[in-house]
Amino acid sequence: MTEARAKKLPYRSIPQMMQVNAEKYADRPAISFKKGGGYITLNYQQFYSRILMTARGLRKAGMQAGDRVAIFSENRAGWVIADMGIQAALGISVPVYATNTGVQAAYVINHSGSKIVFVSDRSQYEKLLAVRDQIPQVEMVFSFERFLGERNLPVHTLYQLSEISYPIQDKEKQQIEEQIASIDSTDLITVIYTSGTTGIPKGVMLTQHNMAINAWDGIQRAGEAQMTGTFLSFLPLSHVLERTAGYYAVLMGGGHIAFAEDVNKVVENILEVKPSAMISVPRLFEKIYSRIYENIHLLGPVKRQLFHSAIATGHKYIHAKYIRHQSIGLLGLKYKIYDRLVFRKIRSRFGGQLKFFICGGAPLDKTINEFMWIIGIPVFEGYGLTETSPAIALNSLHENRFGSVGKALGDTEFKLLEDGELLVKGSAVMRGYYQDQKATANAFVDGWFKTGDIAHIDEQGYVYIVDRKKEIIVTAGGKNIAPQPLENTLKLDKYISQAYIHGDTKPYLIAILTPNFERLIEFGHEKHINYLSVDDLVANEQVKQLFAERIALFNKNLASYQTIKKFILLPREFSTEGGELTPTMKLKRKEIYKTYKDKIEQLYQHNGEGQNSQPQSENGGKNEAN
Repeated sequence: MTEARAKKLPYRSIPQMMQVNAEKYADRPAISFKKGGGYITLNYQQFYSRILMTARGLRKAGMQAGDRVAIFSENRAGWVIADMGIQAALGISVPVYATNTGVQAAYVINHSGSKIVFVSDRSQYEKLLAVRDQIPQVEMVFSFERFLGERNLPVHTLYQLSEISYPIQDKEKQQIEEQIASIDSTDLITVIYTSGTTGIPKGVMLTQHNMAINAWDGIQRAGEAQMTGTFLSFLPLSHVLERTAGYYAVLMGGGHIAFAEDVNKVVENILEVKPSAMISVPRLFEKIYSRIYENIHLLGPVKRQLFHSAIATGHKYIHAKYIRHQSIGLLGLKYKIYDRLVFRKIRSRFGGQLKFFICGGAPLDKTINEFMWIIGIPVFEGYGLTETSPAIALNSLHENRFGSVGKALGDTEFKLLEDGELLVKGSAVMRGYYQDQKATANAFVDGWFKTGDIAHIDEQGYVYIVDRKKEIIVTAGGKNIAPQPLENTLKLDKYISQAYIHGDTKPYLIAILTPNFERLIEFGHEKHINYLSVDDLVANEQVKQLFAERIALFNKNLASYQTIKKFILLPREFSTEGGELTPTMKLKRKEIYKTYKDKIEQLYQHNGEGQNSQPQSENGGKNEAN
């Protein structure tokens, strides 16, 4: 970190930031959580007191400086209280995805050497109980909810650990704040295990400096005034994007975090909380875009035409104002009229206060991004990895290019290898992989971190991610194809929800598709199709023909080697529970291939040449889900 940037960042650590802000923003709301039908709020001073109590309890429980402590929980107030308490007690937090199985959690706990584990509730505790013999080193479990544990794995509550009935005494506060003052910017803040899209998870070591400077740089790019509102938190805090941007940066900027009850109640919680900003992954915007267009096609012709005219005007407006930075004049007035008639009503469905989203984790389709800007809720698309804390590029209100992930953030530097792989240097880059010197060495070349992504950078410095280097498809004919842009285009079709494209070393491309079930059921009613279940509907010949026609439209403007020759239609969506998606909704390509290998290979038993005009489906409905 340069001396100039060190002066700009007034904190050596995240706990020190909280100590400063607890005084600076004492009465300002810090965190809110749902309980008993309503939201309970802790202000900055109350939140800080809870942090100190947790740190006190951990040191009394025997936790030593440098100990790793696991947090096995979905998003909630307990997560952030535990995380901050661990840091204030000089520990290192190790997040575990709430969707992980007991075996997966055991791997992270064992590899990190965690002796203490925080769990959210009984369901997570029971996962650990089921693998108790695999985690013999775990000495203590603390839960955010009260329940009785088993003798071989005792459990206590966070309240008991914190001794919530005994306020922090001045001497105790002084001792903990002396610990906080001793934290150096080079100390580890966390070990985050990658979500495992490419094999066994690796523990990414991030320092206090990595995450603090990344949060600070994000605030500068987004604008300090943007960070003082309410952020609704629903992405996993175990993922570095939500943790840095939706947690550390929000509290650093004096903002307020409201926790969604769970991912299935996000829409309901948005209307309750009326957030000003959110962090998300592309899947949410894909669903928003799809749902709005589903509703529009049900309107009468006059209202449909009004909507499409508003979108056309909005497209001109956002490009003139935010991309070309031109005078908008009458175009601005026209947009205001459409905003009052159309877009304001759409925004009201999101609480009416949303100013922006930050999006990362996977590429966001350009059309969907433009749509969000048009309706008045801009999405700032960024880019990063767990290994980079995460953001190393980000768009903003004043510097934005649709289709790009923005310009370099902070002191980040970029370089491209001959094959287009993006290399990075900067303050956000990790220390290395925990207990894995070989993987650490392989991740760097001449001091530059290898992102594994193929990219190009334009003359203005905007970065465009093409695809993952390992996911580039090389066909039997030697053609290099990036699957993600094609998959994103497929998902824009009103009948398609998710798409996976396969074809590495093969003579042609095939796709696995999951339908937009609402639209598909509607189609079934229109065509008077008799079916007993979704499996029957997906297996229907008229439905197969429908998707063959949709794929033919998709193929129309593509080079022959990019076209989909055959496809599989599934009667369910990809999911984290099914093993096809990571907790941040990225495709786990190896798992998808492994699950559907037999069906995929059947599609290559006969040469696909000459089938461009009519893509073929060889699926059999019920079998596709197995």
